[in-house]
Amino acid sequence: MNIYDFTLTELEEYLVKNGFKKYNATQIIEWIYEKKVYDFNKMTNLSKKLISFLNENLVFENLEVIEVEKSTLANKYLLKLKDNNKIECVLMNHDYGYSLCVSSQVGCNMGCSFCESGRLKKVRDLTLGELVGQVLCVSKYENIRIDSIVVMGIGEPFDNFNNIKRFISVVTNNKMINIGQRHLTISTCGLVPKIYEFADLETGVNLAISLHAPNNEIRDKIMKVNHAYKIEKVMEALDYYISKTNRRVTIEYIMLEGINDSDECARELAKLIKGKLMYVNLIPYNETSNIDMKRSNLFKIKSFYDILKSNNINVTIRKEMGGNLSAACGQLRANAERL
Repeated sequence: MNIYDFTLTELEEYLVKNGFKKYNATQIIEWIYEKKVYDFNKMTNLSKKLISFLNENLVFENLEVIEVEKSTLANKYLLKLKDNNKIECVLMNHDYGYSLCVSSQVGCNMGCSFCESGRLKKVRDLTLGELVGQVLCVSKYENIRIDSIVVMGIGEPFDNFNNIKRFISVVTNNKMINIGQRHLTISTCGLVPKIYEFADLETGVNLAISLHAPNNEIRDKIMKVNHAYKIEKVMEALDYYISKTNRRVTIEYIMLEGINDSDECARELAKLIKGKLMYVNLIPYNETSNIDMKRSNLFKIKSFYDILKSNNINVTIRKEMGGNLSAACGQLRANAERL
């Protein structure tokens, strides 16, 4: 088994079940995550019996970097998994530190019309070890500490809900990756039952919703998930989340030319979220040669922004981190797969 596939609690239970002490798990975790030692034989405070057991039953299954695209503020990594599937993650260099955008699945079944990842159907969920592995791989490759994480790469995180829960545990554990709850964001396209379930966890982790339309007519056309969960149901779930956590929700809104960028759309969006603990992140669309959609021009984006502002909506325009990288998330993988 992959050592990275354990939370601390799971490793404690595994070792106790096999005749070792609960505290041995903490010893092992400290060697791996604090001292960066990836060889059981070099963990000098472990007994020979335990080292022998670990060598016989567990492995360090590291991801392989097979391609890197670099820009001034962001690097995109194509990573190979043990079964030769490929995923992407992106490192962004903000003024407040390094942020890593990780993938949650190989491919995606949500089928959003503007999304390169959705064009390549879901192969499988990523394991906990593969989620954690992205963080460890990039951190080691660049010799840096990751300061924040967003789960917004390839895949729908809430479609891999159990492993995302476990990932949160590893990321926020001060013995493991040790990133604060406020510095971890999970994004979903709107799987309503899982929003309620996530709210009940009360993790303190940030939630972002890929909304991308102010009404069902537009959202039905560009996001298949809206056929199952209409905007009204998504907003009810978000109201519940806010009531449970008192955490502000990020509304992600990709600006698509002639589709969702009109002044009327801006007014509808303002009406939809006015008075709620939410803010809007306007995202200039990354065009891809495989999808016939265009980004809104800067005038349209600014007009949309101004209308939201005039309606007292908290709104930002996402800073572009890597204009010369392979466009939307999933394109680097698509190119590698020659699809």
